[in-house]
Amino acid sequence: MHDEHCGHEHHAHHGHHDHVHSVDGSCCGHDHSHGSRHIYIYSPSGAVRDKAAFKRGIKQLEALGHEVEVDVDALTSSQRFAGDDATRLAAIHRAAASGADVALISRGGYGLTRILPGIKYKTVAKAIANGTKFVGLSDFTAFQLAMLAQTGATTWAGPALNADFGVDAKKTGEPVDDIMLDCFEDLLSGQGEGAGWQMPKIGELPNGKPQLKDFYVPGAATLWGGNLAVLVSLLGTPYFPQIDGGILFIEDVGEHPYKIERMLTQLLLAGVLQKQKAIVFGQFTEFKLTTHDKGFKLQTVIDWLRMQIKRPVLQGLPFGHVPTKVLLPVGAQVSLSVEGRDALIYWGHTH
Repeated sequence: MHDEHCGHEHHAHHGHHDHVHSVDGSCCGHDHSHGSRHIYIYSPSGAVRDKAAFKRGIKQLEALGHEVEVDVDALTSSQRFAGDDATRLAAIHRAAASGADVALISRGGYGLTRILPGIKYKTVAKAIANGTKFVGLSDFTAFQLAMLAQTGATTWAGPALNADFGVDAKKTGEPVDDIMLDCFEDLLSGQGEGAGWQMPKIGELPNGKPQLKDFYVPGAATLWGGNLAVLVSLLGTPYFPQIDGGILFIEDVGEHPYKIERMLTQLLLAGVLQKQKAIVFGQFTEFKLTTHDKGFKLQTVIDWLRMQIKRPVLQGLPFGHVPTKVLLPVGAQVSLSVEGRDALIYWGHTH
């Protein structure tokens, strides 16, 4: 994966794309000296087992100059959860009442789907309208899609404290990812306008047709999605957004390609995929192929999907359970352009 950015240096688009800023060169090129921001850390899903990563994450955010407030139950544990259901619901509502610039989850795991009926959606939506940005991924997809379905409010698919800010650089030799940091700072400064990336080189479909032609979706498409397994688990519930003409992005971790295909088939048979303007594959990681697969792999699944729907299927979005990730506004109106291998999702002001 390379050439992904959250930034805004312009390059010329052709024809009707002229008003879209693309991303070329540096990740962002913005001045991030916007002063301290208030970041609220809470745990709505799995229990935090790695306390050292939690502390490193907080130190990293403080080193960036931010004021970090830690929820009273952020390190609570009950079975595999960060406290019982009532405790985690209360943490969400405290995050909404905190007045923070960003409410950031400590980690994903599992636990949000079971408390969706108890969330005070109007209260959280009011906090979002007042400027609190809810950021997270993985299990947090359940909260994000429920918010979208119930209120239409925008949340942000992005990092989690432990995995992204709490990296043990001494152990791994890898510091906190620069692109993720730049995109996060863009969010804090209100300057994030889009995410651009270069798609992998891909050939032809099994039927000999090109896999992707250049195309442009003007800025009236709802961006939505997240973790595929969590998204599919909400189908048929009041917490699954009914999005027509949207742009659906998906990622997952530890799911074999046949399971990914099975989940995509469910969305296909439920009529969800056909209603979208495009499907965007993020990163699918940490699965093992076996000798039994005989060449069946993730690309097989993507190529198969391209044969099933008359919709562009994009690859390579830098988002998922990987260090390099952009931040994406779940529920926002976006435009999407593809020229050759260059893709851009854009939500900034158009002019």
